[in-house]
Amino acid sequence: MQALDEMGFTDPRPIQLKGLPPGLEGRDVLGLAQTGTGKTAAFVLPILQRLLVDRRPGLRVLVVAPTRELASQVHEEFERLAQFTPLKAAVIFGGVPATKQIRALRAKPDIVVACPGRLLDLANQRAIRLDGVEVLVLDEADHMFDMGFLPDVRRILKLLPARRQNLLFSATMAREIRKLADDVLHKPAVIELANAKPAETIDHFLVPLAEVDKPGVLQELVDGEEFRSAIVFTRTKHRAKRLAKKLDALGHAAIALQGNMSQAQRERALKGFKDGTYNIMVATDIAARGLDIEGVSHVINYDVPMTPDAYTHRIGRTGRSERSGLAYTFVTAADSKQIKDIERRLGKPIEKTRMEGVELPDVGHEMARGRGDSQGGGRGGGRRGGGGARRGGARRGSSRRGGGRPMAARPNAFPSASRDTAAEPPRKPASPSKPFGLGLDSSGRSSRNEGPGPHGPGPGAPSARRRRRSRRRR
Repeated sequence: MQALDEMGFTDPRPIQLKGLPPGLEGRDVLGLAQTGTGKTAAFVLPILQRLLVDRRPGLRVLVVAPTRELASQVHEEFERLAQFTPLKAAVIFGGVPATKQIRALRAKPDIVVACPGRLLDLANQRAIRLDGVEVLVLDEADHMFDMGFLPDVRRILKLLPARRQNLLFSATMAREIRKLADDVLHKPAVIELANAKPAETIDHFLVPLAEVDKPGVLQELVDGEEFRSAIVFTRTKHRAKRLAKKLDALGHAAIALQGNMSQAQRERALKGFKDGTYNIMVATDIAARGLDIEGVSHVINYDVPMTPDAYTHRIGRTGRSERSGLAYTFVTAADSKQIKDIERRLGKPIEKTRMEGVELPDVGHEMARGRGDSQGGGRGGGRRGGGGARRGGARRGSSRRGGGRPMAARPNAFPSASRDTAAEPPRKPASPSKPFGLGLDSSGRSSRNEGPGPHGPGPGAPSARRRRRSRRRR
């Protein structure tokens, strides 16, 4: 009770009111509710009560989560709620050395929160034994039972005792996925609270626009009076990284969160966003599930999510704990199918709002030090900083540090739809089958050294490197 008072818990939420009694009775539970409604406390509290009433040494509770961020957050919730008890919890996930995690397991925690991959690795190394687990929790169960996680989940189930309590909580769960859950659960208490729809505290808006207008409209939103902080969702890791850098160059406190970052970088990004060091986080769907961050006023879908479930999870980062929130989705002509599916899930059309966007100052096309991004520039992408498309016969990027034009002289280049480089018309039409960002022409040959002008060889000419090698051979 002391921990609940310190954390500000007063009245239980609906999912907690319905989920706590069967959880305390030891029954299996399938809890379906919108994200941000208190699902984590709905399974943490009965687990702690069970462990305190019947104290025994050893690992007794296993919580499996789909992402490192969610695993860390659930572990923190256990730590906060159990801070005045002798119970211990440990968290294990990949992306970091296992040494510290193995040391934590040797301390014999009562609870382990884990991601599937690292859990199986440590089990194969016999660093963890699961034959004494009494309670299994699958958090974000729909994601756990996704086909990508199913083999790992089934391997974990084989390591657990047959008699145990199973608790599954999620925001969404399709019918076919629920059949898989039926294999795990035994006569479960099913708690379903409008699980398919986002919280009613969120106002939804569609912003019809052209791809080139996205940067200016984004700037208009983050400059608005209602803006406090935002998570901006993009479809790719590369675009998230570049967009965060461009926002930072325009004077915003922005940070990226995407899968190519190390665990330490992810943790710094999340910590900085939570404590207000940054008020804009540009992220892929890695941030869409389960993360509980206070005070997010806006969720902005810079790219439309591919499924209604992804939309539900994304916008669930705002409007949490019965607070109000705003969800804006940038929509181009190519996004009509996804929008129809999302509106069908919501049961109503989403209000459209027109925005002109603001005129942006020029910011650097490449990253700092005059280097190109990892996709390269225009047609000559692929190599860091090298082989960009030509503009007036001069390269936009350079393979050397400090190459290219000064940043102030380069055009504004927020990520565009077709590729994550500045939107500009190509000098000749590209083949419809041209691979994304590989810098190949319609015949499959590299276009890195193509282009007219006095500063480079014409099509089919050997590269400078090959000419140098040829001279050395002679």
